[in-house]
Amino acid sequence: MTPASTPAPARSRRPLPGVGPSYDSSVKDISTERAVADLARDSHADHAAAQSAAELLDALSSVRRAARRAVRGSWQDEPLPPAQSELLRLAARRPLLTVAEAARELRLAPNTVSTLIGQLAGRELLRRVPSSTDGRSVRLEVTAKARRRLAEWRDLRAELAGRALAGLPSQDRAALAAAVPAMLRLAEHIATARQ
Repeated sequence: MTPASTPAPARSRRPLPGVGPSYDSSVKDISTERAVADLARDSHADHAAAQSAAELLDALSSVRRAARRAVRGSWQDEPLPPAQSELLRLAARRPLLTVAEAARELRLAPNTVSTLIGQLAGRELLRRVPSSTDGRSVRLEVTAKARRRLAEWRDLRAELAGRALAGLPSQDRAALAAAVPAMLRLAEHIATARQ
């Protein structure tokens, strides 16, 4: 007969200082508090950035509207509607642009761009040129009349804005000049974020 095995007595372990159930919950509490604080800080930073962005975009819109009104008030010709003007400027910047490329760049439907092209062609500001590589498609070409119009508009806008800028205190002029590179970087980030 074999002696019945008796279980070995359980060793009593003394908890190490700072270790044990209360230590684990304290670590979890601290980790949770840090995570919540990080989220709150990030959320606050995101909210602050969004608020700054909204204020900046509002200010830029105000400047653009004021400049547009000032130029239109001094402009001799009939002003173009904004959509036509934007398409004409795009076609001047990107010679021999296709209708599809213009639609994509302006984020408009191709048939809307075709309508704008027809309106600009009717004013002799834009011409449809058959593609040299694909006989089915056309390219957009700005006319000499349109180039003169764009140059006159830019010159008048720069002259009027220059006068307004000259009327500002030197600190404001310096701040605006210093902000230009950052605004261009912001434009790049916004453009790449939407893709």
